[in-house]
Amino acid sequence: MTAKEIIEHMESLRNDEQRRILMQFFKTGSGEYGEGDEFLGLKVPQTREVVKSVEKETILNEIPQLLASKWHEVRLCGLLLMVSKFEKLATRRLINDSNAISQRDEILSMYLHHAEQANNWDLVDLSAPKILGHWLLLPTLLGSDNITEREYKQEVVDSLAESDNLWRQRMSVVCTLRTLQEGDPSWCLRYSEKLLHHPHDLMHKAVGWMLREMGKHVSVDLLRSFLSEHAATMPRTTLRYAIEKMPDAERHYWMDR
Repeated sequence: MTAKEIIEHMESLRNDEQRRILMQFFKTGSGEYGEGDEFLGLKVPQTREVVKSVEKETILNEIPQLLASKWHEVRLCGLLLMVSKFEKLATRRLINDSNAISQRDEILSMYLHHAEQANNWDLVDLSAPKILGHWLLLPTLLGSDNITEREYKQEVVDSLAESDNLWRQRMSVVCTLRTLQEGDPSWCLRYSEKLLHHPHDLMHKAVGWMLREMGKHVSVDLLRSFLSEHAATMPRTTLRYAIEKMPDAERHYWMDR
């Protein structure tokens, strides 16, 4: 299955009414964060169905053409194909298999190379935890003998956090969802602190979301400790997201601070 065939199939599913709704929802107007993004009008379950129907017949080398598409849903299809391929190479049986490790690294490298094609929050959120975040938990053949595997992985995510691209920066935070689900708060804490005072509202929401997940999956006391240090100066949106699941009385306490 070629990228051209996949794109033609997805174009045949175009829905102009849904397209207008999505273009408003994802802020594609002049000066908005999604300015210029083009939609076919497919809902996410439709795109997932396309992925399911073509993933076995689509080789990795076809995916960059999907990621280069002007269509939002086609780029999502490419990202979800990468997610599916990565997850199949990360089963318990294949975690330490050298061939699987090499193929996972190839997918990760492709993902990072084309990171700016994931140029809206949904594209980042549906891919970063399951590719980059999962990779942080797995063996890799990338890096060098001069640094540890952990140090190399940190360099990779630091480069995203320190870039001047909003979507790369969001990847560095949102990818930590996967590590939080495995009980490791260190990545979340590092990138939440690095990007806590980012100027964009989408980053305020992303950081707050990950802090809330840290409280859910790791420790609410660890979240409280972070808030004790930062609540007075962090963006209000970030704070509201971080404390969303707390009891009313405690939420009021932190907002008053």
